Amino acid sequence: MKSRAVGPGPRLLLLPLLLLVLWAAYVRGVERPRRYTPDWQSLDSRPLPDWFDKAKFGVFVHWGVFSVPAWGSEWFWWHWKGEGLPQYEQFMSDNYPPGFSYADFGPQFTARFFHPETWTDLFQAAGAKYVVLTTKHHEGFTNWPSPVSWNWNSKDVGPHRDLVGELGKALRKRYEPDLIWSDGEWECPDTYWNSTEFLSWLYNDSPVKDQVVVNDRWGQNTSCHHGGYYNCQDKFKPESLPEHKWEMCTSIDRVSWGFRRNMVMGDVASECEIISELVQTVSLGGNYLLNIGPTKDGLIVPIFQERLLAVGKWLSTNGEAIYASKPWRVQLEKNTTSVWYTSRGTAVYAIFLRWPDNGVLYLASPVTTSTTQITMLGIQKDLKWSTDPEEGLLVYLPQLPLFTLPVEFGWTIKLTGVH
Repeated sequence: MKSRAVGPGPRLLLLPLLLLVLWAAYVRGVERPRRYTPDWQSLDSRPLPDWFDKAKFGVFVHWGVFSVPAWGSEWFWWHWKGEGLPQYEQFMSDNYPPGFSYADFGPQFTARFFHPETWTDLFQAAGAKYVVLTTKHHEGFTNWPSPVSWNWNSKDVGPHRDLVGELGKALRKRYEPDLIWSDGEWECPDTYWNSTEFLSWLYNDSPVKDQVVVNDRWGQNTSCHHGGYYNCQDKFKPESLPEHKWEMCTSIDRVSWGFRRNMVMGDVASECEIISELVQTVSLGGNYLLNIGPTKDGLIVPIFQERLLAVGKWLSTNGEAIYASKPWRVQLEKNTTSVWYTSRGTAVYAIFLRWPDNGVLYLASPVTTSTTQITMLGIQKDLKWSTDPEEGLLVYLPQLPLFTLPVEFGWTIKLTGVH
């Protein structure tokens, strides 16, 4: 009896001790999520979720009540009522009855032919990895049933639909990231907008805290200084490699972000211009956000579709040099062929924008080794090459008619075994 009484005693004492040790090890082994405080020093220290840098290419969509007059720009309301520009007053006088207000455009924003799955298919075919929709532009109309924008939202007026919700549902059959693209920061300091409190909640407690990405437009003097990635300004083009992740936003219609009925072909960026900007942006470590403006009915006009599909076709061949790439030690080869570099793992990509007349591509920056191999994306065979003490690396391009090459513009040379 004594042995039985004493025997179980140590075992009973050891069991909670063992559990305590295991629990302590578990606590030490699991890092608690970091909490961000509502100040820029803390918020700026948050690592950018890596999906954004890997994505490289997105589509921007400016759509709202301004798509009804579809004239001048998406700032129609401000140019007409805020600034009183004569050309806008004349447009209204010529086309609408006296007393017609900007709010009267609301019921005409019908979105009658808006099919979110059709948009999603187009964006996917364009090779876009994320989509930024103007859920609310500066005149306050929201494309979702906002309780703080009574009778000035897409559920109460116009389409009587939750446009954001419908597009979001369609996009999430292929897309998952979350992004907040803030704008209008120039009006007031970030303390007025309560930006740091919002961002600390977003990073700490929101349902998308682990994957959400934000830009830098959170108040006066925050652009290009605080936030997630930097926009700096519309159509921002740095001249050298920035230290911070950035994005260039631009529009197929050079004059406006929203759809314009008075747009002409001379206002539309060419395929070559768009692909050149994409290549240069990615080479300098940025993302490229390309804008379209749908009509009030929810249609994306053919010229915008054509430009997006051209990018998608180019990326289907050259995407290896774009998606998930990193800047190389050299970004630009300053010669007559305009060569931009990217890298991915051990591979280096040289994207040249003009085909050399003699069919030989001169590259001064890559240093070859005994294991160097050179190919062109979209063509199976290795390319011949040689080195020259003065010229550097000479790559002998395929002797083929240009129209038989996989792309018509912006060709990519893949180099392995170089440094």
